[in-house]
Amino acid sequence: MLVVPKDVRIRSIDTLSLGEALALGWRDFLAAPTQLLFLGIIYPLVGLVAARIAYGGELLPLFYPLVAGLAFVGPLAAVGIYELSRRRERGQPVSWVNALDVFRSRAIWSIAALGLLMLTLYVLWLGAAQIVYDHTLGRLEPGSVGAFVHLLFTTPEGWQMIVLGNAVGLFFALATLALSVVSFPMMLDREVDWIIAMQTSVRAVMANPGPMMLWGVIVVAMLAIGCLPAFVGLAIVMPVLGHATWHLYRRVVG
Repeated sequence: MLVVPKDVRIRSIDTLSLGEALALGWRDFLAAPTQLLFLGIIYPLVGLVAARIAYGGELLPLFYPLVAGLAFVGPLAAVGIYELSRRRERGQPVSWVNALDVFRSRAIWSIAALGLLMLTLYVLWLGAAQIVYDHTLGRLEPGSVGAFVHLLFTTPEGWQMIVLGNAVGLFFALATLALSVVSFPMMLDREVDWIIAMQTSVRAVMANPGPMMLWGVIVVAMLAIGCLPAFVGLAIVMPVLGHATWHLYRRVVG
């Protein structure tokens, strides 16, 4: 049985709460766009590097998993943004430098521990994606980008890879959502142990399955839009989602 501290109450939310969180996230972004852009630019750079490596040849089949899997480490990458929202909420001055205040938090080791777990899920997802490729399209040995794309959409093996790969990805995505949707903001806010924060996050998803699933869809959709063009849009999407996640946490965890 999951255990949550007695002073933590899980609230019920609806789709309106999600819209409010996004609106407040956008407001926070507009309040200090320069600082947030500085943080958000890190994420597009990671995406561009991943894309460049993937297009180099052997890693081409992992291009989609590499980019899609960045959502697994997004909550960790946004910790500094949560700190900015926390300071704005308290009426404290906000500068991009304040994002580094997370390193002075007493929960920094818990944040690092859960971050390591998220990175582990990312690596496992890439490994699973490689296995799916090897047992489907990999048997046809596409020799170029054009051949890969052609076989992907015109062969039974290609469609098998699409369906099976996305099913496996959905499993990892649901696990990531359950473990991290409110855990990182909670550790930063309450300086609790990562196990407690993770348990609270799972409880929050169990108490609000519909809205939380919709939140996951919104995150994936916004990240997909942010990838265009050339991942530059993530410089805006990433901080907005980070701020919105903080406000979602405030609505869910009492």
